[in-house]
Amino acid sequence: MDLEFLKRLRLVGTMEGVSTLVLFFVAMPLKYLADVPLAVTVVGPIHGVLFILLASMCVLAIERVPIDKRLGYAGIAAAFIPFGPFIMDRWLSEIERNA
Repeated sequence: MDLEFLKRLRLVGTMEGVSTLVLFFVAMPLKYLADVPLAVTVVGPIHGVLFILLASMCVLAIERVPIDKRLGYAGIAAAFIPFGPFIMDRWLSEIERNA
């Protein structure tokens, strides 16, 4: 079992989850309510890179950790939902704890 990869996956998931919340609850309100579009210009690409990295790592984790295919694809689906990566982290932490 590749626990180092699992730890990196959990870290990227947390970072992606935080970036989603910052985008939705800080940057977008600044853009639309305070007319500060720069916030989305900065946070949006960071979130995009983290999203792609998380989705890629979920697919790689199926072989590298290994995790069940359904869990790997659930990780990708969770990245589309605010707070989803934090729920996914709970499942991944159980795998890490039981290793």
